[in-house]
Amino acid sequence: MSDAHLESEAPEPVVRDKRRIDPETGAVREQAEQPAPAAPAAGAAEAPAAGTSGSDVEQQLAERTADLQRLTAEYANYRKRVDRDREAVREAALANVLTSFLPVLDDIDRARSHGELVGGFKAVADSLAAVIDKLGLTRFGEPGEPFDPTVHEALMHEYSADVTEATCVTVLQPGFRIGERIVRPARVAVAEPAGSAE
Repeated sequence: MSDAHLESEAPEPVVRDKRRIDPETGAVREQAEQPAPAAPAAGAAEAPAAGTSGSDVEQQLAERTADLQRLTAEYANYRKRVDRDREAVREAALANVLTSFLPVLDDIDRARSHGELVGGFKAVADSLAAVIDKLGLTRFGEPGEPFDPTVHEALMHEYSADVTEATCVTVLQPGFRIGERIVRPARVAVAEPAGSAE
């Protein structure tokens, strides 16, 4: 046999160009559809995996569902705790800053009570009071309030026939709070009913 005859009998190599873009035209080629995977035989979908029964699958599903519910509840509790801690830290930082302003507020109150709060100084004092109020610092302690040792500090004590319970008769220094947090208790003079002295 001649070499030419052998060459004609050899199969020619098959070249499949799978490039998405045709190098000669630059056009996008259409992809040949991939053959779909063989469909499972009828009834195979209902059959459980080999080696497991239907009750095992249901038990595993129940366990996974319980795990997911527990993790969801733990995450919700974690978020609530973080939000609560963040608010507590913000309130503590704000209380620390505003506590340093309390002597200034006391001086402004003394100036107001002596009639010295006039002119430009009054405008500054009013601006400061507005900012302090906006930050949530509230004043408490008024004459006639029932004495509460959790928010009042008794500096003076007397007996009086005019009261029926322990009452703040004079506020020597007002108290301040931010939300429910007491920054400074109100310093008061307390009067108790005269009959309780016996």
